[in-house]
Amino acid sequence: MNDWLKESLNKTVEAIKMVAPKKKIFFTKDELEAILLEADVEYALVEVILTQTYQEKIDREILRSKLLATLAWTKYKEPEFTAPFVELIVGVNGAGKTTTISKLAQMYKKQGKTVILGAGDTFRAAAIEQLTLWSKRLDIPIVSSKQGHDSSAVAYDTIDSAKAKGIDHVIIDTAGRLHTQANLSNELKKIKQICNKSHNGAPHRTILVIDGTQGNSAIVQAKAFNEMIGIDGIIITKLDGTPKGGSIFSIAYALEIPILYIGTGEQPDNLIPFNKYEFVDGLLDALFMEEEPTLSTLAVEKQVQEKPIQEKVLVEVQDVTLSENEKSLKNFLRVERLLIVKKLSDVLIVVNYANTPIDTQIEYVNNKWSYSNK
Repeated sequence: MNDWLKESLNKTVEAIKMVAPKKKIFFTKDELEAILLEADVEYALVEVILTQTYQEKIDREILRSKLLATLAWTKYKEPEFTAPFVELIVGVNGAGKTTTISKLAQMYKKQGKTVILGAGDTFRAAAIEQLTLWSKRLDIPIVSSKQGHDSSAVAYDTIDSAKAKGIDHVIIDTAGRLHTQANLSNELKKIKQICNKSHNGAPHRTILVIDGTQGNSAIVQAKAFNEMIGIDGIIITKLDGTPKGGSIFSIAYALEIPILYIGTGEQPDNLIPFNKYEFVDGLLDALFMEEEPTLSTLAVEKQVQEKPIQEKVLVEVQDVTLSENEKSLKNFLRVERLLIVKKLSDVLIVVNYANTPIDTQIEYVNNKWSYSNK
């Protein structure tokens, strides 16, 4: 696991150890409920996970599949665009927007890209000064104005300058007053309109910066910003300073918005792409003894709890015998990480797929296995 991510999860892991001090192979539902709540997973999501888990003894792979399912919407696809690529950074004051902008700029510079900053938070003089200091430290140009000036004009001038100079990336800061204020909503909408007027399709990405120490309360902020202007991705900051790392599951599940990066410190290099597998495994490493049950092991050792097929209830892995198709099926399951299987007929199987929402189906069509959401 990424060392920065491991350090960022330290406090969350310590919180988990308060209720689960010893690593185990299995946990009961009651134990799992206490663990998830201690990590600040929202109670409603804990209930969903427990309801979708039909085993009384829950091992690493079962819990891993459930947690990954809550992060099914974290995958991000970059839109098509004509340079420069324009990003609008939004979030409440104190979330770490300015520092995050410096981290994004540093990341792009390391990729060999050119960057320009726009000091669009004209509501606070301190915000302009802070971003200007970062621009000097990173040797990156900046377009700024005085406090109280029109922030949308700053956005327009920044994009115009980038186009004239052939710059690859434009990062525009915005005001972070309380998200409930109507004037902030109007200001953000105006900036987006002006960006598109200056450069067709801009901003190509609107990123919300969330303070990780706020845990699940950040969901309210995120929903408000998303309703205002639409959010394309999230960056979570200060994760290293909070035991509330589990709130990431709640944020991703509630908002269905990709989590792009995690801030892991105060320095410009302390920004890492969010990897749901590393994140989940980092938490599970603190809980479970090292044991990797195989598909065949699970098939033999688990007890299947039958439920009515029409309810599309997921059960534990059981041995599936489909004559000549068996080998290709098991290979498909291994490659695609399909973790929970129930035979419904000779050609239809209900599964819980680690990279998709709960209740995915696979079928044997045209001499091969494939999956689709039903």
